[in-house]
Amino acid sequence: MADKTHKTAVVIIPPEGTWAPIQAIREEHDRAFRRWMPHITLLYPFRPRREFDAAAMGLARVCERIDQFEVTLATFNFFQHGPESYTLWLATEPDETVIKLQTALWAAFPDCDDTRRFENGFTPHLSVGQARGRQQEILQLIAALGSTWTPVTFQVTAVSLIWRDDPPNDVFRVGQVFALDTT
Repeated sequence: MADKTHKTAVVIIPPEGTWAPIQAIREEHDRAFRRWMPHITLLYPFRPRREFDAAAMGLARVCERIDQFEVTLATFNFFQHGPESYTLWLATEPDETVIKLQTALWAAFPDCDDTRRFENGFTPHLSVGQARGRQQEILQLIAALGSTWTPVTFQVTAVSLIWRDDPPNDVFRVGQVFALDTT
């Protein structure tokens, strides 16, 4: 089995022109705001940087077989991690196309299955923060976020392989981009 590290990931990064409303929420609620750009995680953890060249061939092969698609971030939801610990996120709509892409990538890197190990399997989402409290308070928070949210729609044209160093240089950077098919 190949090595995996939490210093790399395969993600969908929305176009920078869509970031402002997402970043406004993340800046207030996401303790990882500085480290991660807005993204939809596909494979994480992933291969160490020393294996990027070998991994790039597999990523390129998968991406050239997947058509570009549109995604809308319209609905807030949450994952519960403990009695009073939550991750807040925006759902991808439709989620089937993101699931198809993630499944194809996972088939190429079957040991990178961490995003699929949850009770409900892989759930496509864009994390916007963390919260603590009773579930009723979290429901009120996502309702408040949703009441002022204007859905964000964008074309998914590529998958990005991202990496980071150790602190204090631990901000994720794009290492390589793999275009999806345009036909």
